[in-house]
Amino acid sequence: MTEIKSLTMEELKAALKELGEKPFRAGQIFKWLHAGVRSFDEMSNLSKELRAKLAERFVLTVPEVARKQVSQVDGTVKYLWRMRDGDCVESVLMHYEHGNTACVSTQVGCRMGCKFCASGLNGLKRCLSPGEILDEVLFMQQDSGEKISNIVLMGTGEPLDNYDNVLKFLHLVSCAEGINIGQRHISLSTSGIADKIEELAEEKLQITLSVSLHAPDDETRSSIMPVNRAYPIERLVRACNYYFDTTGRRISYEYMMARDKTDRPWQAEKLAGLLRGRPAHVNLIPLNEVAESPLRPSTRETVRRFQAALEKRGVTATVRRKLGPDIDAACGQLRRREMQK
Repeated sequence: MTEIKSLTMEELKAALKELGEKPFRAGQIFKWLHAGVRSFDEMSNLSKELRAKLAERFVLTVPEVARKQVSQVDGTVKYLWRMRDGDCVESVLMHYEHGNTACVSTQVGCRMGCKFCASGLNGLKRCLSPGEILDEVLFMQQDSGEKISNIVLMGTGEPLDNYDNVLKFLHLVSCAEGINIGQRHISLSTSGIADKIEELAEEKLQITLSVSLHAPDDETRSSIMPVNRAYPIERLVRACNYYFDTTGRRISYEYMMARDKTDRPWQAEKLAGLLRGRPAHVNLIPLNEVAESPLRPSTRETVRRFQAALEKRGVTATVRRKLGPDIDAACGQLRRREMQK
């Protein structure tokens, strides 16, 4: 059966027409879906007959909270959701002065195999549907009682490895008839699938593209990110330049600070050389330690010097604030712990 929450407004209208229903019913149903109803029976302004038809034809996805952790340090909330087939995915609710941000997953597991991330330690199991990704946002709002104003696709999975479903999710979550989160408040993070970056550019969305660079040279990057063997840095930078030239949207580059691996002075100089003259922002990320990885975080002083070296060479750089240090807030840690149980 079709997942009803994965349907756009136009697709919902077409489906209702097949059922002999008026098009305006689609708007009513769409609003109920994006309010996070748990059954068709909650759609009180629909007839019992129509609710029965919907239940017979469609699946209404409702994830359950398998585990929830709240940081005593900064209030960050990490959710482990159990989907209807039993698979688990993670989401994080973060609080900032400018509003609440939801970090959502796009796949169950990941096949990118980055050495610093727990998400891909067990490989990729499956992709999430557009409605399942939307569920993470809807039910985080519902459980927390707090409105989400920003979304980052930086949880488990590679969004561009689930391209069609993620693209549809972006349209659903920014739809005016739904929860209407503006695309300028959405960031999509990719490990660097260059051809998909170029394909995404053609959509001319208003989202922010974040590229997980993490090293400025092919030797280092390939050793920690296998995707670099398929899309080396020169190819990736070319795709990023195409994205900016096509959309006019500045790209954010994520750069993990790993001791004696990615934080050396010559790497700061090389990184600045890659990005100099292009509208770009570098987000320096203190490494979240993963037990199975040999990588360790850079010292605060090293991060500060690296940032200063970039800015001296004309590249804007900030250091990401570490949230939820006491609740396994890094990608994949909570799901992996649950799997090991």
